[in-house]
Amino acid sequence: MSSWLGGLGSGLGQSLGQVGGSLASLTGQISNFTKDMLMEGTEDVPADSGREENETTHSVLRSENERLKKLYTDLEEKHEASELQIKQQSSSYRSQLQQKEEEINHLKARQTALQDELLRLQSAAESARSASGGAPAANASSSFSYGTSHRVSAFHEDDMDFGDVISSQQEINRLSNEVSRLESELGHWRHVAQTKVQGAQSSDQTEICKLQNIIKELKQNRSQEIDDHQHEMSVLQNAHQQKLTEISRRHREELSDYEERIEELENLLQQGGSGVTVTDHSKVYEMQNTIQILQMEKVESTKKIEDLEHKIKEIHKRLSSAEHDQEVWKKERERLEVERRQMTEQYAENEIMRLSSLNQDINLAEDNQKLQLCVQTLEKEKSLLSQEKEELQISLSKLSSEYEVIKSTATRDLDLFSQVHDLKHNLEVKEQELNQSIHENEILMAELEELDKQNQEATKHVILIKDQLSKQQSEGDSVIKKLKEELDDEKQRTHQLEDDKMSIIKELNIQKEKLTHSEQALSDLQLIKQKLEDKVEDLVGQLSKSEKNNFDIQKENRELREHIRQSEEGLSTVRSELTQSQTQGSSSNLKDDLLKERDTEVQNLKQNLSEVKQLNEHLEQVAFDLRTENEELLEAYEEVRNQLEESVAGNKQISLEKTDMPEWEKAQLETELCRAEKRVLEEERKYEQTVVKELSGTRSPDTSALQLEQERLIQLNQEKDFEIAELKKSIEQMDTDHKRTKETLSSSLEEQKQLTQLINEKEICIVKLKEKSSELQKELDRCAQTLRKNETLRQTIEEKDRSLGSMKEENNHLQEELERLREQQSRVVPVPEPRTLDNTIELESELSQLHIIKDHLEEEIKHHQKMIEDQNQNKMQLLQSLQEQKKEMDEFKYQHEQMSITHTRLFLEKDEEIKNLQKTIEQIKAQLHEERQDSQTENSDIFQETKVQSLNIENGSEKHDLSKAETEKLVKGIKERELEIKLLNEKNISLTKQIDQLSKDEVGKLTQIIQQKDLEIQALHARISSASYSQDVVYLQQQLHAYAMEREKVMLVLNEKTRENSQLKTEYHKVIDIISAKEAALIKLQDENKKMSTRFESSGQDMFKETIQNLSRIIREKDIEIDALSQKCQTLLTVLQTSGTGSEAGGVNSNQFEELLQERDKLKQQVKKMEEWKQQVMTTVQNMQHESAQLQEELHQLQAQVSVDSDNNSKLQVDYTGLIQSYEQNETKLKNFGQELAQVQHSIGQLCNTKDLLLGKLDIMSPQLSSGSSLTCQSAEPLRASQSSEPHESSQLLQQEVDDLRKSLQEKDATIRTLQENNHRLSDSVAASSEVERREHEQTDSEIKQLKGKQEVLQNLLKEKDLLIKAKSDQLHSSNENLANKVNENELLRQAVTNLKERILILEMDISKLKGENEKIVEASKGKETEYQALQETNMKFSMMLREKEFECHSMREKALAFEQLLKEKEQGKAGELNQLLNAVKSMQEKTVTFQQERDQVMLALKQKQMENSTLQNEVQRLRDKESRLNQELQRLRDHLLESEDSHTREALAAEDREAKLRKKVSVLEEKLVSSSNAMENASHQASVQVESLQEQLNMVSKQRDETALQLSVSQEQVKQYALSLANLQMVLEHFQQEEKAMYSAELEKQNHILAEWKKKAENLEGKVLSLQERLDEANAALDSASRLTEQLDLKEEQIEELKKQNELHQEMLGDAQKKLMNLVNSTEGKVDKVLMRNLFIGHFHTPKHQRHEVLRLMGSILGVKREEMEQLFAEGQGGVTRWMTGWLGGGSKSVPNTPLRPNQQSVFNSSFSELFVKFLETESHPSVPPPKLSVHDLKPLDSPGRRKVDTDAAESRAGRRTDVNPFLAPRSAAVPLLNPAGHGPGGPGHLLLKPISDVLPTFTPLPVSPDNSAGVVLKDLLKQ
Repeated sequence: MSSWLGGLGSGLGQSLGQVGGSLASLTGQISNFTKDMLMEGTEDVPADSGREENETTHSVLRSENERLKKLYTDLEEKHEASELQIKQQSSSYRSQLQQKEEEINHLKARQTALQDELLRLQSAAESARSASGGAPAANASSSFSYGTSHRVSAFHEDDMDFGDVISSQQEINRLSNEVSRLESELGHWRHVAQTKVQGAQSSDQTEICKLQNIIKELKQNRSQEIDDHQHEMSVLQNAHQQKLTEISRRHREELSDYEERIEELENLLQQGGSGVTVTDHSKVYEMQNTIQILQMEKVESTKKIEDLEHKIKEIHKRLSSAEHDQEVWKKERERLEVERRQMTEQYAENEIMRLSSLNQDINLAEDNQKLQLCVQTLEKEKSLLSQEKEELQISLSKLSSEYEVIKSTATRDLDLFSQVHDLKHNLEVKEQELNQSIHENEILMAELEELDKQNQEATKHVILIKDQLSKQQSEGDSVIKKLKEELDDEKQRTHQLEDDKMSIIKELNIQKEKLTHSEQALSDLQLIKQKLEDKVEDLVGQLSKSEKNNFDIQKENRELREHIRQSEEGLSTVRSELTQSQTQGSSSNLKDDLLKERDTEVQNLKQNLSEVKQLNEHLEQVAFDLRTENEELLEAYEEVRNQLEESVAGNKQISLEKTDMPEWEKAQLETELCRAEKRVLEEERKYEQTVVKELSGTRSPDTSALQLEQERLIQLNQEKDFEIAELKKSIEQMDTDHKRTKETLSSSLEEQKQLTQLINEKEICIVKLKEKSSELQKELDRCAQTLRKNETLRQTIEEKDRSLGSMKEENNHLQEELERLREQQSRVVPVPEPRTLDNTIELESELSQLHIIKDHLEEEIKHHQKMIEDQNQNKMQLLQSLQEQKKEMDEFKYQHEQMSITHTRLFLEKDEEIKNLQKTIEQIKAQLHEERQDSQTENSDIFQETKVQSLNIENGSEKHDLSKAETEKLVKGIKERELEIKLLNEKNISLTKQIDQLSKDEVGKLTQIIQQKDLEIQALHARISSASYSQDVVYLQQQLHAYAMEREKVMLVLNEKTRENSQLKTEYHKVIDIISAKEAALIKLQDENKKMSTRFESSGQDMFKETIQNLSRIIREKDIEIDALSQKCQTLLTVLQTSGTGSEAGGVNSNQFEELLQERDKLKQQVKKMEEWKQQVMTTVQNMQHESAQLQEELHQLQAQVSVDSDNNSKLQVDYTGLIQSYEQNETKLKNFGQELAQVQHSIGQLCNTKDLLLGKLDIMSPQLSSGSSLTCQSAEPLRASQSSEPHESSQLLQQEVDDLRKSLQEKDATIRTLQENNHRLSDSVAASSEVERREHEQTDSEIKQLKGKQEVLQNLLKEKDLLIKAKSDQLHSSNENLANKVNENELLRQAVTNLKERILILEMDISKLKGENEKIVEASKGKETEYQALQETNMKFSMMLREKEFECHSMREKALAFEQLLKEKEQGKAGELNQLLNAVKSMQEKTVTFQQERDQVMLALKQKQMENSTLQNEVQRLRDKESRLNQELQRLRDHLLESEDSHTREALAAEDREAKLRKKVSVLEEKLVSSSNAMENASHQASVQVESLQEQLNMVSKQRDETALQLSVSQEQVKQYALSLANLQMVLEHFQQEEKAMYSAELEKQNHILAEWKKKAENLEGKVLSLQERLDEANAALDSASRLTEQLDLKEEQIEELKKQNELHQEMLGDAQKKLMNLVNSTEGKVDKVLMRNLFIGHFHTPKHQRHEVLRLMGSILGVKREEMEQLFAEGQGGVTRWMTGWLGGGSKSVPNTPLRPNQQSVFNSSFSELFVKFLETESHPSVPPPKLSVHDLKPLDSPGRRKVDTDAAESRAGRRTDVNPFLAPRSAAVPLLNPAGHGPGGPGHLLLKPISDVLPTFTPLPVSPDNSAGVVLKDLLKQ
């Protein structure tokens, strides 16, 4: 735009600058000329020079004139060119303006949609912010109305200015700003809604999840239904488009047929016209007229056809209203038939008439033949029309069926929308409930915090009380006894109080119900109040008048009060007299007199009252009643409000402080209610007083003092009644309060106990809540991480979608441009301009680039498809590998079972062979570790170092020799073995972890390798047992090489698999990207929908971008079209110029001229059409608002599509999650395998233990056999231990033991042989079972392969279907786009046509204006020329005059000189000569004068001739121009005449042909007329039937209207009746009030008597009340103090009881401990522990013979026997003692608890004596039952110094064993009880002193034995002690 404006401005500037320059030069030259002319006068020049100057000026002026003419012509050309440019640019501007207006319409529609969504979101998110949500809507509506009005006004103006363009641009900017603002607001509200939803989710996730599931299901159903609906719609649209194309094609065919027939008729006419004379001009003229009429009719028919096409398009748009469409179809069909009939009839009639007038001489027989032919052709046409009619009926039936389908779908959609609305409503309700629950939760949290504070205060209080209790124990005992007695009494009271409490609760409920009723009453009262306020405003005016009278009445009131006082004094005297008379009883006469006086007084009063009533009825009825009602309502309102506030406050206090003092608060509430009642009564009193004052004011001054006294007495009576009632209530309340205070004492005690329990429970709850909160926080963190990931993924997807969308749009643009280029190439004129060539070259280059890009894209798509297929194959391979892994796992389990069986047998072999096997196994393990290290180099470098260290240790352990002298080294080796076992366990754990980290393929391979290694280890075991060691070593080395090779292969396979895995992952990601790219449009819609719910600012921006891109595309298209039209215009101009310059070019072809005329006619028709189209556009502008609803429906459809896309995405996500789950399952399986490995290793350890146990049992059973064999079997390992402990003993013993060992070796060989045989049998059975399993695996593999093949086939089918679906969807999209493009092209062509017509009109107008301007300029130039001539003439005259005057001056000077000379000559005397001279002078003067006159005349004549020449030249030029124009016109007219004559001759021949054809048609048309008349009758009959049905419906409607009118009248009558009844009720109420007043006056007298009595009673009661209140206050204070004391006493009692119990326990335990200590001291001074000695004794017999002397030595050391004595005893005889001991004690120690064996420990029976002794000490030091769960940190050491070390050791040993110790919550007191606080549980006696005896023994302190230390070290330490 800016560049275009700049170019225009620069062009105009240049042209204007040139014009200005030329004008400036012209004015400068004129001024110079005038200066020269003026200067000429001053110069004295001769006549010849003046002429030359005149001629030069004349020539200059001529050249200047010619130059000016050239400039003028140039300027005119430039002006025309600039006008053409401006017109082109203005047309382009207008097209752009129209586009901008369309943009504005789109934006406004979008704005309205966004505003609707914004309002919905606002209403959903916050109901409170409805006012703020209304503002943007109002703004939007106002802006929309403004935009529409502006658009309409802009559209009405055809001649657009630049200002309009700028204003429209500003409007577009404003609308875009508004759109962005609305989008930001929408984003804000969505954010608010999201935050609300998130808050709700945190509080109540379960309900939301349920609702979400329901919503998802509904969305899925809705999306499915919408898909079906859309599918049906698309099918219908396609069918309709096909029908339209068929109809249009048939219509064209019919038109072509008609044209052919017309040509045939014309030919026939020409043939017939050969007989007719051509010279007959009248016939030719008639033929021309007929041709013109036919042309006009043709134009009308084309118009009608176009109208029909337009109607068909409208029908296509109105598919939804199918019933209306059917009617329109029928009407159109009827119209078509009628019009065709009319057309045919008109043709027939007109041409029959003309043919009859023309061809009277032609034979009748020929006419008949021609007519028969016409009839036949018409019959054919009739058959065609009937076929068309049938087809139309079929299409109508189809449309009706489609309409029914659409109706059903629409009803479904409506149901769905209603369901969605209900769900939304439910959601809102649930959200409200959630908010309420959150609020309640917050209140509960606050209560919890308060309780926590109370709990903290209570704990502080307890700590203080504990300090005080130590001092107040003695006082507490006495107080406790008293309080126990009081407690018994109070318990009885509590029962009573509980009953009262229940009754009070019921009363509270009743009060709550009353409150609700009072709230309802309040609402009613407020309504009544509003009515009364209106009445009060009317009465205020009347009251203002009465208030004036009040001032007068007040004065009278004062006087009346004084009078009343006097009367009261008289009354008091009368009363006193009456009382005296009553007491005496004698004065009866006085009574009678008084009674009479009273009667008279009463009668007088009544008379006065009646008078007053008569006087003041109106005032009382109006003012008093209204005021009473108003004030009563106000008072009731205030009372109810106060009660509400008090009840709310009371309820809050009850809810908060229910736990402390509920009854006390109830009492307070009741007192507050009493106070409220008192206030009410006081207000009533005040009100009555005011009423009395007003009444007294309103009364007339004639009212007496007695009336005032009577009113006062009524008031006093009422006051006293109220006071008495209040006093009664207060007394009752005081009694109830007194009772309740007693009850609260007992209830408060129980409630405090409950409170303590509640506090404990709440502490537990708080701990749980904290744990839950921590868990929730973790979950929140996880969710946040996942959300971030999702957001990043969404962003990436959106970016890809945008890039894809932009690429697609660019592609579409290029395709469209290509198509247009092709069209332009087809349309191009034979002489193209250089611009079009350049454009075509550029477009061809772009085309080639696009083709290349397309090829690349196709290649990429093929590549991606291949990748997808490879990925599917890889998936299949992965599944196969998974199944293989499963099979391998089964094999692995089976092999492990076999291994366990074989191990149980193998472990019974020789000890030496076991050691050799261990060495070989360690070597194999080392090799395995090396292999694993090689395989895991990439994963972990840290494990390599640990493995290297372990291998070094193992290599070091292998180097030990097994010679007899190095037994100590064996002991060290045992320790190292234990360390190695630990290391191996740790390595196993680390390996399992690493195995978990490995991928699926690697793990499968590793498991296979492990199984193979296990099998090889088994084979090695068998071979080692069978063959010699050296052969095995060689064989193992060979196998090692083989394994190394296999490992390398496995590593290669692993690397390949990892690469494949990575490739698969990359391919998977690529596939996902491709899928997302293919479904870009769908995902865009989904993103928009998601962002509607979450973050949706980007969606608006995307939409805006899309609209901008579409608009840019439209602008490009229009630019291209404008270029094409400009080229056409240029060609037309060239044609016109060539036709104009016929003399130069040599004439134009007549065909081209005809084509131009035809085009002009077409353009005129199109102009008319475009005017109609303009009107339609105006209507469409008005219908834009209606179309907004359709846009909303489209939005719903888009949302449905979005839901479908979301479903697809969810499916993809499900598939993805399934893959991930399968991957995780495989990982879990791997972990399980690792666990199973560990279990297997554990089971191996257990088997080792069981083997040791079995060997021990065998040793126990073997004493019956030969002593040598039995002893040698058990002596291998203990021997080494003894040798390590005592290497200094003699070699004799060693030699004997060696002999024994040899014997035992021979026996073991025999056993080994038997075991080998068993092993062989087992291996055979294993091989057979493995073969069976292999067969089964092969079968399963074949089945799996078959299944895989089927799956691949199915996947291929799926892929093909997906491809087909995508191809069809692409075709659909392309067809839709083509349709849209074609529609746009049509519209653009129409716009271009209108623009061209407008341009032509503007050009014509401009030409006419230019002609007028030219004429004006010519006239002005003529006037200026005449003025110029006149000026020149005057100038010449002035110059002549000047010269004459100058000449006269000159002559005068000469005369003067002559006179001087004469004078001189006279003096000299020359008079004669003077006279001669004078004569000569005179003659010369006369000659000069004549010469000057002649010269002036010649000059004037010359100038006149010059002027005449110039005028003649101008006229000659004009005449020549006219001649040239006339010649051109002549030439044109000649050409036109020739053409017209040719055309006339042709048309005459054609008309003759037509006449012949039309005669034939006439007969056919007559028949058709008959048939059509029948059809018309049928149609009229149908119409009459329809009219009747409509009339019936009208009658029905009118009946309904009458019924409704009757109902209205009835309801109005009811309303009137209600009004009357209301008025009657009001009257009745007034009567009631009057009657009540009369009753009050009657009861006044009675109440006066009762008043005196009640006064006395009231005074007494007031005194009582005061005393009771004082007592109550005292009782309350006492109760408070008592409650505090009871609380403190309860706490102290509990503490005293606990302390007593603890003291008793402490005392008992101390006594027991002292006794036990004394016993132990006494017993241990000269005694040894029996149990210890018995265990030692039994252990002695369990040990082999070689080591029994060690046991005896220990026993001796315990008993105090010296080492020398023991050696002497051993030297005397070895065997005797042992045999005697075995005979004496045969059994084992029953008391010793059997400790459970661990896998890392060796068996008890198969170890040395020193190990057995250490084990025994461990079992003795630790009890069999686990100790209580006490942490070492919580317990403090006891004060007993003698036992401190023992206890600490025991605690350490226990802490070393147990790590899973629960922390115990210690009490606040510093003293630690000796007893276990957890009670006597499974841990046995909990006292710390009551430990097993082994802990307390002074001889052997328990040592914590770690598995790292060897048995020998422990023995040495023990022996040192």
